[in-house]
Amino acid sequence: MPGDSTSPPGEQPLIPERLLDVPSQRLYYLSLGLLLQAIKVFDVLQNIFASDATTYYGRKWLIVDFAYIATLSQLRIPRLKYSRAVVLLQILSIWFLDGMLFGGISLNLGLVGSSEISSVPSGIPNRPDIPSTPEPFRLSDIFAPLTFGLFSFDTNSKDARLLGQHTVRMSPISTAHFNPHFQTFCLPPVSSAHVLVPILVNNTIPTNVRYSFVPLGSGRVEYLELGTKELKAIEQARVEGLQVVRSKDVGEYDDEDDEETDTGARLQKTQSLVHLRFSKPGTIRLDRVLDSSNVAARLVHPVEVTVVPCPTAQYTDDIVQDIHCEGETSGVDLTIDIRGVPPLSLQWSKDVNGKKEYFLVEGIEDSGHSHTAQEVARARIPQKLKVPLSLSLDALGKHTYNLESVIDGMGNVVQLNDEYRDAKITRSLSVLRRPSVSFKACGPGHPTSLLIGSEAPVALTVSNADPVDGPWDIDVRFEPASGDGKRIKPWDKIIQTQENNNDVVLKAGVPGEYVVTGIRGKYCDGDVLAPETCKVVEKAMPTAEIEWKRIHECSGDTGVSASLVMHGTPPFQVYYRTQRDAEPPRDLFKTFTSSRGELTLQPENSGHYYYTFVQLSDAYYKKVALDGPSIDQIVHPLAAADFVGGRGKRVMSSCEGVTVGIEVDLRGTPPWNLELQVVGPRSTDALTITDIKTSPTRILVPIPSVVDKEGGTFDVELVSVVDSYGCRRSISVPGVSVNVRRVKPTVKFYGKHGQRDITILEDDGADLPLRLTGDGPWKVKYRHMSNPDRLFTAALKSPNDYIRVTQKGVYEILEVTDSQCPGSVIESENTYTVDWVPRPSARLDPATVCTFEPYNRSHILPPICKGQDAHVDLELTGRPPFQIMYNIARNDEAGGTIVLDQPTFSSIQPHTRFQLHTSIIGRKYYEVKQIGDSAYPLAKHKNAVIPRSDRLLFEQEVMARPSAKFKNDNRILFCLNDALTSREAISNDGGVIQLDGTPPFQLALSIRNLAASQVHKETIEVHDRTWILDLPSYHFTSIGPHQITIESVQDSSHCEQKELHPLHRSIWVDVAESAAITPVDKRVDFCVGDVAQFQLEGTPPWSIGYRINGKSYTQEAKKSPFSLMHQQAGEFTVTSVSQQQKLCKATVTDLQFSVHPLPAAQVGHGKRIFQDIHEGDQAEIVFTLIGEPPFTFTYQRAEPIPKKGGKPGKVLETHTVSGVTTHEYSIFSALEGTWTVTSISDRYCRYPTQSDGVVEKIRH
Repeated sequence: MPGDSTSPPGEQPLIPERLLDVPSQRLYYLSLGLLLQAIKVFDVLQNIFASDATTYYGRKWLIVDFAYIATLSQLRIPRLKYSRAVVLLQILSIWFLDGMLFGGISLNLGLVGSSEISSVPSGIPNRPDIPSTPEPFRLSDIFAPLTFGLFSFDTNSKDARLLGQHTVRMSPISTAHFNPHFQTFCLPPVSSAHVLVPILVNNTIPTNVRYSFVPLGSGRVEYLELGTKELKAIEQARVEGLQVVRSKDVGEYDDEDDEETDTGARLQKTQSLVHLRFSKPGTIRLDRVLDSSNVAARLVHPVEVTVVPCPTAQYTDDIVQDIHCEGETSGVDLTIDIRGVPPLSLQWSKDVNGKKEYFLVEGIEDSGHSHTAQEVARARIPQKLKVPLSLSLDALGKHTYNLESVIDGMGNVVQLNDEYRDAKITRSLSVLRRPSVSFKACGPGHPTSLLIGSEAPVALTVSNADPVDGPWDIDVRFEPASGDGKRIKPWDKIIQTQENNNDVVLKAGVPGEYVVTGIRGKYCDGDVLAPETCKVVEKAMPTAEIEWKRIHECSGDTGVSASLVMHGTPPFQVYYRTQRDAEPPRDLFKTFTSSRGELTLQPENSGHYYYTFVQLSDAYYKKVALDGPSIDQIVHPLAAADFVGGRGKRVMSSCEGVTVGIEVDLRGTPPWNLELQVVGPRSTDALTITDIKTSPTRILVPIPSVVDKEGGTFDVELVSVVDSYGCRRSISVPGVSVNVRRVKPTVKFYGKHGQRDITILEDDGADLPLRLTGDGPWKVKYRHMSNPDRLFTAALKSPNDYIRVTQKGVYEILEVTDSQCPGSVIESENTYTVDWVPRPSARLDPATVCTFEPYNRSHILPPICKGQDAHVDLELTGRPPFQIMYNIARNDEAGGTIVLDQPTFSSIQPHTRFQLHTSIIGRKYYEVKQIGDSAYPLAKHKNAVIPRSDRLLFEQEVMARPSAKFKNDNRILFCLNDALTSREAISNDGGVIQLDGTPPFQLALSIRNLAASQVHKETIEVHDRTWILDLPSYHFTSIGPHQITIESVQDSSHCEQKELHPLHRSIWVDVAESAAITPVDKRVDFCVGDVAQFQLEGTPPWSIGYRINGKSYTQEAKKSPFSLMHQQAGEFTVTSVSQQQKLCKATVTDLQFSVHPLPAAQVGHGKRIFQDIHEGDQAEIVFTLIGEPPFTFTYQRAEPIPKKGGKPGKVLETHTVSGVTTHEYSIFSALEGTWTVTSISDRYCRYPTQSDGVVEKIRH
């Protein structure tokens, strides 16, 4: 964006986008935050199950979360950049979460005491029912809340005054086991290779390891020594190596690393592993293992390990042919180089076309020097051997020979590389199938035909061949046909196939014989299959012998016929041309399937015709020019006649008239004379039509009188026709049947008693009945009178059929036609009326008092008070019973309306009462949405909603009833002679009256003095909905309880007030005198944790003011006597006491005493000391005592606890020491155990205190 380029440098990300784009910065930093929170979840789980981990984990995550958020603000990553206030809020929020998760914050759910109770030191009896003084102020108190309790220096925490423990343990015997799992080790042939030999140590941590090393083949001994630094470096490198992905060529030799990892997981608690690293082969002997105290560990035999070079195996670099042919008798010999300590074993595999087999060769060593080989094996010196491998290639396909693994005489197993196989460990050979060749679609008895002047394809195909062997060379010999030997010479050729194509096509231009003599591939020779010969034969062109004959009949020549004898290969196509007079010639052809054929040409029209043959085709040659004979003649075709639309007997209808017109088609030379026959029911009449000059022609045939009068059927037949030459020709064609109708079809609407109307529901359809005459089916045209230009057509099958309609109005029939004739409509019965049942409706009773609003067509009803019964009367039209669905709505905050409900009520009467809803204040809107009756029930007409403009709408304002109540029932405290005014005494919502309704309010109050049995009443006008008691004219003249009661309330709406709640219509006022305090115990010395008791006089609650070391505090008390637990050491002085919300305060001047701190004790200066001693030694245990001497303390010895924490062991002994005047005390012990202090007492106090909370005084 343009704004980005001009932004100040301070708004750009700290990391430039050219180094890392912004989305990646967000992704990486948020991913880091997600990772940190995942680690935090793990630490939370550890914190739950580790009793001593709370402080550590909490402090760690406070620092980590602060650093994460602070660093994010400095990086200035867009969309993760926040203001300083937001960053501070994020830090406080995440710190608060850390405090909740790691125990710095605990939630007070009100189950163990009130908020007044402060925490007390551990060892002091916990009295949740007794309040306590504040704890002494420390600088850490300012920082601790910011860290939500995780950075806390509370000296009163559990055992904070009895710190430290001293654990003495007897050291056990340590051992060291070299190569404990008896593994074998070898060095792979890479420059950086090394092996790690483990040492299993028990009950010790080695700091010094000494061993001797003898290189292989050498008698020289080297002595080496490793310290703590070298051992740690080896271990760190081993761990890092396990986490890094090794390359495959080195990783195959490091399978023992996984075994070591599994072994480490099975170690016992007192066991551990250290490793020695070696990069040269040789024999290692472990001499000594020392711990930090220079104590040697006991060595477990054997203490010697030999490291040799890893065995290897690979094929030699001999050249071996990779491709072989099927049927070869000689095998293949491979040679393998093996190096290692004999005797060696080799595993190899053979894979033939995906089928894999494994083989193992054992005992590989130098057989020619067996004695020397045994000595070499004892000396563990590797040898280099050559092993032959003979293979037989007896199967087709790909053969793969892999070297899998090799084992040396020491037991080292090396898996050869399985992923990146190369020629050193893999050999692949291919055995190919021999090719074969033969002619395709040609052979003895099936020669290839050769057309004159063209070439014939001769195809050869190569089969059963391996694509690797291609392309193939094919040897072909050609011998010309007999008689052509002098003109054409024989030849021999080598033809090669094309890539990815096993077929070869030769172009043969001369007849003769082709012979395949051999085939060769790139690697293998092939075989010649039958048919191995192909003969090419030349085909002759077709010819024809044609003889013409004229066809002569009555009027002269009527056509010609041609006899044909054809030579060639059938089928034949004969192409000929005809021409009539000066018309354009026409080319025609005819197909013959044999060598002889007959062609007859008899045109239907007269004229001068010319016929000639043009071309001839057979199975091989197309359209060969034919020099055949031609013929011309003048043709006079014979006369003929037929009814138009013939090929079967026709049926006609006649609805009116004395004649019927029939179309006749005539052929021949005009003019014609036509003879017909009219066959009636009782007679047959002949009809002759002369001098017909055109064709086709329409002939009017008279209807027989009998049929014309009554209707019926008669036939018309053609008898003969005579042309202009006088040639008469009889005609035998199907005649025409004429159906004569004298009654026309009619149509009308049917109705009983002449009533042609119907009433239906809006959504229903109506069937309008018809009455039809004539022969069906009928077609009737009708229309709706509201749209007279739109016509409808109905296809009817029954004389009593009907028309289906859905719209109301008048329907009129216009036309009718039956299967034969058009008809007429009966005018007096050609209309039908359809009406709809009217839908129900509703309106307000005219007597209803309301105001009509034309803007929204709403009827506004007079306002009403909440809860008052109200209704309106509705007048309904329709068929009872009625169902009325309406919407109830109110105004919403956005200025619109919101629907509250959509109920439905029923009524059996057309005049019904509509109940209004007055239970909720505000403006209510009622809208009649749907009305149903018996004709239109709502259950069947759910979608028939009244249009919004036609709906009945009325509305009403519901006003609230006034009410008044005290906000709470807290008692109010006043002193004697105070006025009832708004002051500090009415501060915690006591004396606040809440009013509901429309201001202003008239509030009537009464004040009853129970001691004097007096009642004071007063009425106040309040202009707000909240009022604080303020009656300055009334004074409290006597002590004791007073009751203030709300008698009544009215607002400006004049609605009747609500019923006042009995618990909130009155409050109590306590009027009291001054308070006093006296101590129960006259002691002047107290200890921290002691409880002091005081007797209080006056009315609870009291407020006691006191001072500790010059700082003032206040404590509330609800009952007398009052107890207070001391948590601060120093001078304690009571300064004042007041009662009833700090009123009527009195000053105290003679109540003070001293509070002494609790003593403390530490073992080992407050630390956890673990000391290991050997038998005969002693350990010094030092106790530090804090307080006022003399001291008395108790200590105990228990079973030792582990360094990583755990439950305390069983207590073995307990001792008490008295009269100690110094602050440090020591004892010496040769026993094993853990020493801790359980209690301590000084001059004034004891810790922990006794169970009853009374401090035991130490008398001197």
